[in-house]
Amino acid sequence: MIVNMEWYRVFYTVARTGSLSKAAEELFITQPAVSHSIKQLEAKLGGQLFFRSSKGVRLTGEGEVLFSYIEQAYHLMEAGERRIGEMHDLEAGEVHIGAGDTLCRHVLLPRMETFREDYPRIKVSVTNRTTAETAALLREGRIDFGVVHLPFEDPRLDVRPIRTIHDCFVAGKRYSEELDRQAAPLRLESLLAYPLILLEQGTSTRRHLDRYAAGQGLSLQPELELGSMDLLLQFARSGMGIACVVREYAQEEMQRGGLTEVPLAVPVPPREVGLVTLQGVPLSAAARRFVDGLTE
Repeated sequence: MIVNMEWYRVFYTVARTGSLSKAAEELFITQPAVSHSIKQLEAKLGGQLFFRSSKGVRLTGEGEVLFSYIEQAYHLMEAGERRIGEMHDLEAGEVHIGAGDTLCRHVLLPRMETFREDYPRIKVSVTNRTTAETAALLREGRIDFGVVHLPFEDPRLDVRPIRTIHDCFVAGKRYSEELDRQAAPLRLESLLAYPLILLEQGTSTRRHLDRYAAGQGLSLQPELELGSMDLLLQFARSGMGIACVVREYAQEEMQRGGLTEVPLAVPVPPREVGLVTLQGVPLSAAARRFVDGLTE
């Protein structure tokens, strides 16, 4: 067991300079303090480490063995310092993120593309999980931060909104033409007469929609429950029903004409995408820079 790292620092400096006085000058301590540290280390190890010569001090055989290990340790510490410096300068490092399918594609992917161009030596990895699983990974220290749909609460995590999103109902050609003939905007209870396609229960998005319907005294009874936003878009486009999706994520599809938004008399309240981090644990320089791009 290492009792006193200072003894080893003094030993290394004396061995490297070959002089008690030079070591004292470099370490900004007195020469008696240097001699005392060497004697303490020799007593602990049970052998002499130096002997005096006409040019100062030289290592004994045992001292040579110890120095070979201490020198390696110092080189490793210097390498560690350089590595930390590179990480602070964003020349090295890793960023570990947790997020669901939709957020990976629509929020993280665009940022990852620009981040990789700006910092090619930093490795970014994404673990694709639900909001609850992302929070668990964060608490276990397996990711640096998570990106989730809000609302979300956990007393051990810090939650920071980073952008606002809007849920809306969309229909493919099979239903959009019929809906166009009805009075707009449509009441939610009238929309419920059509087959609905929603995200599966247990997701933050589904909970948000269920609260929205309950606020109007209604209950959503979907004909299909799917696991991703992309599937919702595909099924709605194919005429399987009317899907509730995030408008910002469906813009391309609607611009191509494959889907049409259904205007509602009472729109779904907007919600937010949030960044979640573990309380009291600062982000690395690389993770901070990645997050900066998400919040700009």
